[in-house]
Amino acid sequence: MESDGSAGLTKSAAFKLSEMGEKSNQLGIAMREPKRQRRVILVIVCIALLLDNMLYMVIVPIIPDYLTDLEDARAAHFHANSTSDRANHGTSNRGDLDVQIGVLFASKALLQLMVNPISGTFIDRVGYDIPLLIGLLVMFVSTCIFAFAENYGTLFVARSLQGLGSAFADTSGIAMIADKYTEEAERSRALGIALAFISFGSLVAPPFGAVLYEFAGKRVPFIVLASVCLADGILLLTVIKPFSNRTRENMPVGTPICRLMIDPYIAVVAGALTVCNIPLAFLEPTIANWMERTMNASKWEMGLVWLPAFLPHVLGVYITVRLAAKYPNLQWFYGALGMLIIGASSCTVPACRNFSQLIFPLCGICFGIALVDTALLPTLAFLVDVRHVSVYGSVYAIADISYSVAYAMGPVVAGQIVHNLGFVQLNLGMGLVNLLYAPALLLLRHVCQMKPSQSERNVLLEEGPTGLYDTIQMEERKLKRKGLCTTTSNARPVEKNGISERSKSYSEEDSSEPEYI
Repeated sequence: MESDGSAGLTKSAAFKLSEMGEKSNQLGIAMREPKRQRRVILVIVCIALLLDNMLYMVIVPIIPDYLTDLEDARAAHFHANSTSDRANHGTSNRGDLDVQIGVLFASKALLQLMVNPISGTFIDRVGYDIPLLIGLLVMFVSTCIFAFAENYGTLFVARSLQGLGSAFADTSGIAMIADKYTEEAERSRALGIALAFISFGSLVAPPFGAVLYEFAGKRVPFIVLASVCLADGILLLTVIKPFSNRTRENMPVGTPICRLMIDPYIAVVAGALTVCNIPLAFLEPTIANWMERTMNASKWEMGLVWLPAFLPHVLGVYITVRLAAKYPNLQWFYGALGMLIIGASSCTVPACRNFSQLIFPLCGICFGIALVDTALLPTLAFLVDVRHVSVYGSVYAIADISYSVAYAMGPVVAGQIVHNLGFVQLNLGMGLVNLLYAPALLLLRHVCQMKPSQSERNVLLEEGPTGLYDTIQMEERKLKRKGLCTTTSNARPVEKNGISERSKSYSEEDSSEPEYI
């Protein structure tokens, strides 16, 4: 009887295992379906961007207080002979603490700025999934170090490591979205969702960190973020399987980042991304002291001043995505309008006299940034499609460099400007820079109307081919003159190992023409 029972249990277990295996296979097949896989990839990238920006901002309310506690503990062992010596020592320590906080906040963006040219090239060589996994792994290690750090040096290492992880995770994530969503409207929508997660992470992190720090201690916010980061990495390994599903052999050779940097249109977009983020990057480390000095703001007001701006940012993303779907040729206009709104809002910040008034210009700044980012990030991918090779690691590394320039200068430069010139002059200068830069986006008005067959690079074809795309267009024009070209030039050429299949077929049709590839 017992053997029969055990045999029944064995059969039941085997049946359940086979059923689980069948469901797993069905799930694997479903995940390989392109549309569903794109959605999962979007979720993974959005979580990575959310984590990066939460870790970037969660230390805002934690680190100053934590460093002060460390300094007080060190000062407890310091004994001086006179009261004046102790006062002088306290003043000196306060100045040193401000410098330490500024350097700590800037270290992430500085390292990210240095690593991005390398990470962009690496992404172009190996694809998007492995660099994303590397970035998540480094961010996980960085977050764990933050949780258990007990001195300034360890905090500095953790903050710098986060910059290294961001250089891989952010760039590869955005590039992966651009690669998977090739249709312009879908690409704008997907990048808009990613930007909404970036905004949510940046704006919700300070109150999230402050509450958990107050009631659960310093380690808990970082442990929570590290757990989510680990789960996102496991999801990436499970769904995308970066080490088993290598597609490098089918990737074209990307345009070097140095060539992309000197492309005038990409340079205009990169400059706009830097300039529009300067007000946010410069206000974050300076506005709390200004609020305390001019309006006697409470701690909760200083901590929550940016939170209402989340809704205008999401609204700006939504409006831009909808407008871009209907009027895609006006992407440059949405970006220019955003910069004008940022400039006007920045100039009105010093006129505010209480917390309620201050909310409106800060909401205007975040709304304008949403317009600029949502309009110009898809434009970068479009520029690569029509002017270079459709590989996106390096071009989004340039975008990440643009953000990093603003956020690297913010904690270091903004305080010096406020000290030497004043808070009013800082805001007027930032507003004026945005207002003056907005007309530069007029240079993009023809680019945003391009299609591959209408690219203004066709003008360059008269002087001879300068790249793969020019060669394809030259071949098509020659064949059209002979009445041999029957395909439309609106379709993007399929490339394998850096060689266009379209140009390959053309050279086979007309072997009398010289071969340029």
